[in-house]
Amino acid sequence: MLLIDGYNLLHATDLFGQGAAAGTLQGSREALLTFLARALNERERKQTTIVFDAAGAPPGLPTIVPWEGITARFARGYDDADALMEEIIEQHPAPKSLVVVSSDRRVQRAARHRGAKIEESQSWFEAMRRRKSSSRESGEVKAAPIEDASYWVKQFGGVEEPREESLPHKHPDDFENPFPPGYGDDLLRNG
Repeated sequence: MLLIDGYNLLHATDLFGQGAAAGTLQGSREALLTFLARALNERERKQTTIVFDAAGAPPGLPTIVPWEGITARFARGYDDADALMEEIIEQHPAPKSLVVVSSDRRVQRAARHRGAKIEESQSWFEAMRRRKSSSRESGEVKAAPIEDASYWVKQFGGVEEPREESLPHKHPDDFENPFPPGYGDDLLRNG
């Protein structure tokens, strides 16, 4: 099993998302998940869990989100992602088969205690980037699973895109921040 410290890995990358979500936390998260879905093979994706902080997150944020075979977990109900990762590591039935991707010393200590393999975020990301690049050069093409498309159609199927002229024109300062105060403080401390 591959267990990834989501925001820790995200800070080791240059992924920021695209389109309207570019530069947002959600856009960066989705860019990281998309990168992982393309860099890992199907078997690896099914054995991968990535954990993101969710302490103080807005209501309605799910606890588990499937992403092209990868399990994305949000640490809702935990102080931070580290606490959830420690619990996953502690409860894993075969910790010696567990690979933990994190540069966070607390997470590494928990992994080392159970005999799990530890990979630093930056070096692991660079290895995955090289691997992804070499598979692209070999002509390997990976298509998104069809079930992903049907999921998004169900989620947004009845929504019609607004016409440009019907959109309200607001100044960027007029938008409300969806995250509560202090939401990203742990990222700054651990980054």
